[in-house]
Amino acid sequence: MPRKLGRIAGVVLASALSGMLAGCSYLLPTEFGMAGAPPPGEGPGGTGWGQTIVVAAGYAEGETEGPYLLDSGDRLRIFIYGHPNLSRLYTVDQEGMIPVPLIGEIRARGRTTRSLARAIAARLGARYVREPQVTVDIAQNRPFFILGEVRNAGQFPYVSGLTVKAAVAIAGGFADRADERRIQITRRHNGIIEKMDVPPDYVVRPGDTLYVYERWL
Repeated sequence: MPRKLGRIAGVVLASALSGMLAGCSYLLPTEFGMAGAPPPGEGPGGTGWGQTIVVAAGYAEGETEGPYLLDSGDRLRIFIYGHPNLSRLYTVDQEGMIPVPLIGEIRARGRTTRSLARAIAARLGARYVREPQVTVDIAQNRPFFILGEVRNAGQFPYVSGLTVKAAVAIAGGFADRADERRIQITRRHNGIIEKMDVPPDYVVRPGDTLYVYERWL
């Protein structure tokens, strides 16, 4: 009887160890090699392994993004009724601010146009203008960036409805060694940086950075 119990315990222990090893198999270096070379800044010691979101074709990107949030590079048309000297074009600087006469710098980054209009009106109304009426519109969106295996990598003006496929075309098309099935978007959303492997019909947003991987075979 003790021998039988010993054999049963050995089988249970072996099964448990096998399950543990199977669950850890994704940590093997060979798994990383199968994925190909990551874009700059990823890999061991970087921010990348295991943090990429894969987006399927047909994903309704516009339904989940929420309102457009302002950031560096956005060019804004601000109109203050009755005050033409204050009504002009402003560009959000690298710190996410815009300089408005009388009230000084005000934060635009992370705000919607409506929220920014309310903030400007509140500051003006506190000391300078009685019941100010302020509107903020986007005159020009911040640019997008495309890197990696394209013919003309760099920064380009954003156009409404831009897709990954169209962005690659703007950059001169795929380079000879491009992996046309592997394109990553890096996006800052609500203070969080997301990295997503996306299909060609995925919608690009202002400020996105696209990276086209190199084909290894």
